Amino acid sequence: MVKLNKIYTRTGDNGETSLVNGHRVSKHSVRPSAFGSVDELNSILGVCRLHTGAMADQKFDDMLSRIQNDLFDLGADLATPHNESRGEGDLRITDGQVNRLEEEIDAMNADLAPLTSFVLPGGTAAAAYIHLARAQARRAEREMTELATQEVVGEPAMQFINRLSDHLFVMARYINNIEDSDVLWKPGMNA
Repeated sequence: MVKLNKIYTRTGDNGETSLVNGHRVSKHSVRPSAFGSVDELNSILGVCRLHTGAMADQKFDDMLSRIQNDLFDLGADLATPHNESRGEGDLRITDGQVNRLEEEIDAMNADLAPLTSFVLPGGTAAAAYIHLARAQARRAEREMTELATQEVVGEPAMQFINRLSDHLFVMARYINNIEDSDVLWKPGMNA
């Protein structure tokens, strides 16, 4: 599907990039901003995996590995504008990918006590980085919703990015719960 022989092409030197369909757009336009934020999120998840991979329970690293792959699918989805007729082989986020996130959220959340306050990002190193990824997922979601005001963005793609920030929040809580490390917000503590 992808073959990269040469890394620099000079085709972006004038501030434009190509979408999957070959159309050229400004690098600062809404669509490249959206899939660029997804790429940033994927990079942050790579750092998260440095910490979750060292944990005794491999399931967190396995989940993040699947999510990283899904984020490439999401990037391809966002880099391929929706037309009246779908192109042969257009890669799109599917309901199955959204459902998997929901199942993983439910499984992790089943072992957690209900929240009594908001959670401050932090706790263990792994959880802190996952909170950073969660915040980046929210940024990507904001940019995707902005794109959706101008062009069609698939419903599964929008659902996926929304569920992903929830997934990362619950994963950070779950990891912190292992060591009783959640940091709760204390309203007005320093007033």
